[in-house]
Amino acid sequence: MLRRLADQFEISSSVHVAANNIERDADWFLLKLQEEMGELTQAWNRLTGRGRAKGRSLEDMQRDLADETADVLGHLLLFARHNDLDLAAAIERKWLFRPVEVPKS
Repeated sequence: MLRRLADQFEISSSVHVAANNIERDADWFLLKLQEEMGELTQAWNRLTGRGRAKGRSLEDMQRDLADETADVLGHLLLFARHNDLDLAAAIERKWLFRPVEVPKS
């Protein structure tokens, strides 16, 4: 599932960078992820009253938080895809996920 989602982000990102003449070198993936984390932090600060709302309504700020979270997820998946990381395996290993047992009926 993560690989398919990463592929979808790759298609969208490739179109965007081509249209804007952006070169994605090895550093770009990490730097872009960091940029998006900054934007997520800014959205959180606005929503929690730690930053200026700049005329944004509560609904706008909640949508901004969701949008920036989506950007972080997308760029994290792009970073993993570019570096050929198996995130699904790493998540299971690192977070100690265990298969869910389905009760027999």
